[in-house]
Amino acid sequence: MLQTRQNTLGVKFEAQCRAFEKEPFPGIEARKDRLKRLLALTESHEAEICTAIDCDFSARAAQETRLAELFVVRAGIRHALSHLRSWMRERRVATSLPFMPGRNRLLPQPLGVVGIVSPWNYPFQLAIAPATAALAAGNRVLIKPSELTPKFSDLLARLVEQHFSPDEMSVVVGDADVGKAFVSLAFDHLLFTGSTSVGRQVALAAAANLTPVTLELGGKSPAIFDPSCDLDAAVASIAYGKLLNAGQTCIAPDYLMVPQGQGAAIATKLAAAMAKLYPRLGDNPDYTAIVSERHHRRLSDMVAEARDSGAAVTEVNPANETLGVTDRKMAPVLVRNAGDNLRLMREEIFGPVLPIVEYGTVDEAIEHVNRGERPLALYWFGSDGANRQRVMRETVAGGVTVNDCMLHLVQERQPFGGVGESGIGSYHGEWGFRTFSKEKPIFIQSKLSAGALLRPPYGRTFERILRLLNLIT
Repeated sequence: MLQTRQNTLGVKFEAQCRAFEKEPFPGIEARKDRLKRLLALTESHEAEICTAIDCDFSARAAQETRLAELFVVRAGIRHALSHLRSWMRERRVATSLPFMPGRNRLLPQPLGVVGIVSPWNYPFQLAIAPATAALAAGNRVLIKPSELTPKFSDLLARLVEQHFSPDEMSVVVGDADVGKAFVSLAFDHLLFTGSTSVGRQVALAAAANLTPVTLELGGKSPAIFDPSCDLDAAVASIAYGKLLNAGQTCIAPDYLMVPQGQGAAIATKLAAAMAKLYPRLGDNPDYTAIVSERHHRRLSDMVAEARDSGAAVTEVNPANETLGVTDRKMAPVLVRNAGDNLRLMREEIFGPVLPIVEYGTVDEAIEHVNRGERPLALYWFGSDGANRQRVMRETVAGGVTVNDCMLHLVQERQPFGGVGESGIGSYHGEWGFRTFSKEKPIFIQSKLSAGALLRPPYGRTFERILRLLNLIT
């Protein structure tokens, strides 16, 4: 079975390579047609997509999928359709004086065949948003979705087959071994979304083919409450941002930093805000389950380690329900006074568990953030402009939202991507188009060029012209 899937993968890849050779620069109408078919896919199959993802998670609200996945993807496709003509345009570039009256141009050219490896946490958005950028740039696209969401992955393969020819865009399903074979193909660009540890392996596999990569990873994204913040509004934002998709979001607040002495009071406020969002958990269709028993056990083990170490652990379970590994629902957990050596403080949590860390001064908050790896996201809450400016300038993160959570992700006029351990490269909007294009510089020589005077045999004329060039550059 594995050999058959790998053979199928090779056939699909070769078909797309040959198709690109025949059409290396699709015109704007061809690209718009593909984007419109992608938009039709999202609009015509919304209920099927929501149902498949709900089944894979065992519980995820259709409203959450419609907002965090379908809405985001549709907005991105419509933005690309509106701006594609300007993105594709060959642009004038200034020409330095010594080379006039020659002209410089910059032509965005498709790369070829783009590979996309998408994760399980937002399986539709994180497959189709990069595919939008790759198709807009004129490429062929091959997608490998996660094996942890098998119903959705099979559905995506069927839907793409209905709306696209295999040499335009295709989906390959399979386990981790198929994924390894996928990232070993000689793609013209490879985009991977997932964990930092797997991202390293993907980068190594791609390097064998000199395939450029965009790595959308994760890490421990901090949220900082400045003493000047509107505490009630900040708490409400953190509660929602942390519990969306039960915390299984790469840009979810991973830990919260609060002013010294306020940890207990803010934990109480957070518990109340979380209970307001989800007054029940087990039978609440609004509250998402953990994707697998293995992930549930990992999170439970982290909490148990923190409790055994003496940390203050608060479970937010308003209806006092009995939740277990089999139903994969996990009550939100707030943890105070956790030691730096705990897994909770070293690993990306990726679940509904929020450590609360107290700090004394803005210097201490900045130093704490900078001690760790550079995060994918950072959140700052407050009205003190001087403190905000310091945190923005003195920390490094993939992206920032001020006085809210996660909204930098959905800005199509801004790039989205990590830095350092949280990723390489970016996409969304024009940045996605540029990621999947080669911006080819073109110099057009003029008939009036004096360049021939610099060719051998060298003599006085050469020396005079070179002296002049040195003076004017």
